[in-house]
Amino acid sequence: MSSITSEVALDLFPFLKVYKDGTLKRLAGVEVVPPGLDPETNVLSKDILILPKTGVSARIYRPNLVTEPQKLPLVVYFHGGAFCAASPASLEYHTSLNKLVAEANIIALSVDYRLVPEHPLPTAYEDSWAALQWVASHKEENGNHEAWIKDYVELDEVFLTGDSSGANIAHHLALRIKESNLSYKMKIAGIGMIHPYFWGTNPIGSEVTDQFRKELVDKWWLYVCPSDKGCDDPLINPFVDGSSDLANLACDRILVIVAEKDILRDRGKLYYDKLVKSGWKGKAEFMETEGEDHVFHIFHPDCAKAKSLIQRLASFFKM
Repeated sequence: MSSITSEVALDLFPFLKVYKDGTLKRLAGVEVVPPGLDPETNVLSKDILILPKTGVSARIYRPNLVTEPQKLPLVVYFHGGAFCAASPASLEYHTSLNKLVAEANIIALSVDYRLVPEHPLPTAYEDSWAALQWVASHKEENGNHEAWIKDYVELDEVFLTGDSSGANIAHHLALRIKESNLSYKMKIAGIGMIHPYFWGTNPIGSEVTDQFRKELVDKWWLYVCPSDKGCDDPLINPFVDGSSDLANLACDRILVIVAEKDILRDRGKLYYDKLVKSGWKGKAEFMETEGEDHVFHIFHPDCAKAKSLIQRLASFFKM
């Protein structure tokens, strides 16, 4: 690396570094693993191209033993990484999805949406929306059908789930569904929101005293979405003017999961509180993990609290 490129222009810890010549180095989610049979969980996975026009793909998972005509819920999963890091093939996400599928007995589709900065927002939202449309197309006779969805999925029992920025994506898709004809093709049974990535200009809760991490999260968002609205862009702050009413979420149930030491914790709690008071007709559930930080279950999947989180998600899909 030359002396010019070695100069860091922007350090977006822990996700990536941007150098003065415009190149970047991703730091998180870079260790990838192939799909296949996971011997620990007995879960099968494979990578599929779902949108040939844009090259958007997904990793799909199923229990190794599925007996037809058994139909399973489908969980469409959106990974975290602040819109600029990670993928379904990242070791941590692949491990987490294997465990979730085994525990919940579901089919999971982990969407490989395109990342910032190569693909500026709202590309991640548009890719994820197109993936949902592709899932819904399996109700039609003709189309680019995936056998694991056609053979094993109950398309009236689809869940949107994600952690961090992925939970943010799930929120926005559930609002968009309400305003589209997709609601006539596919029913969203629920949304599992793990440590959702919402934010705002004015600090609340622990953001007031934790100035270091407040500035860190500010920097993440201002990099991935450099708009004149800053941290009060409706994409990241669901409560500002211009945001859709939470009562318009197109699902029957929502589970919001937060972690006690997470700087995003108070935003997740605020989301739950406002949802309950919004006039939304569904059932809202809330879970807080004591003593843990943001997406701890991704980095420490075998700890007791991570297993408890996965079990709670699994029970949410089964109810």
